Amino acid sequence: MDDSKEGERDAGDAAPLPFRAAVEALRAARPRPEIEIDPTRPPQRLAPYAYALEAVVVQDDEDLADGRLVLLHDPAGHDAWQGSFRLVTLVRAELEPEMAADPLLPEVCWSWLTGALQARGLSYGEPSGTVTRASSHYFGGLAERPSASQIEIRASWTPREGLGGVPDTSAHLAAWCDLLCQVAGLPPAGPGDASVVTLPQRRGPQSR
Repeated sequence: MDDSKEGERDAGDAAPLPFRAAVEALRAARPRPEIEIDPTRPPQRLAPYAYALEAVVVQDDEDLADGRLVLLHDPAGHDAWQGSFRLVTLVRAELEPEMAADPLLPEVCWSWLTGALQARGLSYGEPSGTVTRASSHYFGGLAERPSASQIEIRASWTPREGLGGVPDTSAHLAAWCDLLCQVAGLPPAGPGDASVVTLPQRRGPQSR
């Protein structure tokens, strides 16, 4: 079974109604055209029910950033989550080495996540995560390759549940897409977001 079929199975008729409604909202969402989203195989042991999406930010046939968003659900609730749903994400992008050297970069990237959720008016709790930057330098037979730097955001948070115990997963997905685009260095999609500062990226090595 391929990854997308596995994800569809986990969100099938046997799942609780709140989870199925939350998944359906994710499926129905329509991100901005630069973002390509597909279902993928979710983790199997983090929660009784899970659904996952993977996304790539593409512009001019170049991959600028990629990520994965996982929706977890435990009908019995989870003490660490303080709720019955949890969203887990991984976002990655390459960037210029001088940007990677900025000592404030981790704090800025984390604020992009929380700011994206707040800008959408979303209520959430128990946020946690890490921001990692890494650099690769090439030697010997690979010495002609330019140095490469990457930023990686791993995070999770609890979306507050609304009517029928269903969180607004469509809005959370929209906020996550906002984060992806910021990390990718794309300009804001809406006129009201013109003050948002995006991150210049290293784009050449990621041509499709």
